[in-house]
Amino acid sequence: MDEKETLRVGVAVRRRRRAMALTLAAVAERSGLSVPFLSQIENERARPSERSLQQIADALETTTVALLDAADPARTVDLVRAADDPGRPGARALVRGEHQMHAEEFTGEHDAGRELVLRNDAMLYVADGTAQVEAEGQAYRLERGDTLYLSGGVRHRWRAGDPRTRILVVSVAEHIETAT
Repeated sequence: MDEKETLRVGVAVRRRRRAMALTLAAVAERSGLSVPFLSQIENERARPSERSLQQIADALETTTVALLDAADPARTVDLVRAADDPGRPGARALVRGEHQMHAEEFTGEHDAGRELVLRNDAMLYVADGTAQVEAEGQAYRLERGDTLYLSGGVRHRWRAGDPRTRILVVSVAEHIETAT
């Protein structure tokens, strides 16, 4: 791996291992590497050599290239300008790419029209206007500056009926496994 572009390959290894429903012990047995070493790699306390990464890739039934492509950059700085393409009318991604955090801005009238259940934690922040939220059968009226936190698995729906409403929704990304 190139020192100039340090990648957090441990994140990719952990994602792949969990997607395959394998334990560290199973990957250790398949790869010939120790459980402590694999744990250090996953927790970014050790960097695998090219040979070790190949052993891990083989154990996870993938390639080193795929693991490196799925790795997170150690540091990311990405500016999203307000004038950038909003994507969907009334909705704009505030964070691009696949990261640990997902954030969107919703403007104007909005009604999801259905109940939502996010896998991970989320927060709604009303920057302007008002919103009505129903979460686990309880109704909430949010006004400018209010924040509502929802843990993963909470059934909810929300709507904004005012054209001047601006709501920020920030959540832990769907691809992140959270401890239960």
